[in-house]
Amino acid sequence: MSTFPTSENKSLIYQLVTTPEDVAAFYRKNSDFPGYREVRENVELINFQKDSTVRIWYNNLPIPFGFHRHQALEIIVPVEGWYDIHTQTECYHIEKGDILIIPPFEMHRIEAPREGSRFIYLIDLGNISDTHAFIGLKPLLSKPIYITSESYPQVYDELHELFADMRNTYFSSSEFYELNIYSDVYKVFSLLGMDYLKKNGAFAGLNQVTRKEYLNRFNSVLSYINEYYSEDLTLEMVAEHSGFSKFHFSRLFKKYTNTTFYDYLILKRIQAAEQLLADADLSITEVALRTGFSSISTFNRTFKRKKNCTPREYRSMCRKND
Repeated sequence: MSTFPTSENKSLIYQLVTTPEDVAAFYRKNSDFPGYREVRENVELINFQKDSTVRIWYNNLPIPFGFHRHQALEIIVPVEGWYDIHTQTECYHIEKGDILIIPPFEMHRIEAPREGSRFIYLIDLGNISDTHAFIGLKPLLSKPIYITSESYPQVYDELHELFADMRNTYFSSSEFYELNIYSDVYKVFSLLGMDYLKKNGAFAGLNQVTRKEYLNRFNSVLSYINEYYSEDLTLEMVAEHSGFSKFHFSRLFKKYTNTTFYDYLILKRIQAAEQLLADADLSITEVALRTGFSSISTFNRTFKRKKNCTPREYRSMCRKND
């Protein structure tokens, strides 16, 4: 694989090498693929199949892939060898048997060994992420999900089978492959959600009816925060929206999201700021104000603490390939 900028838009083109004969079958399904992956201003332009929002491929390239992000959910499942995925704050060293789920828009870069292979899934969550049930999983997708037999012992086997089923369905070219894949996607996040609730003890001790009521209330709370994060939200306001007392809400919110209300609110604002920093027409101050920060100094300090770089440094990194 080689990289080169185009003269017209100065984007990066990642050219894929010819695949070996023994894995050629994996690429018949992807015969429509143009043979390269394009990254423009660090945003990968996902090339899905026609009339589809899924792309799965077998990859054995020993070539690094620079910092980039994309709207699609990405899942990496090594077959042989290892794979290193770097975000701005962490490095995930994944090996055969491991699964890494990279949330949409998460900035990351990839290092591959000289020998090795892996399956890479790119799935557009689209309207799924806006459904009431899925909103409650947003805390899980605040960073990559690293799945091993040790970290997810109760659901690991089922998760591995589901990803294998997605892969087999995709390469079988069945008529309804996309519907079957999205059915498995729902099952994956259902398993992760149930495992998450068990681990953090949220709503423990409640009967099934009350637990479902609480879950619906907190999904409504997260939807409310997602919509109004740029406004002057307070703990009291959101607690009132939830129907719980301030104290009860704070305790349950910490268990449900594994973070405090204010930390969750800051996370939403930082995520929104990351998107806006890629816009050349907005100043750093405008980005700060649009995402709910009261001052540029607060924004700079908070962004630096959460992302290990200043907003200006982040913007420079996003455009270093221009």
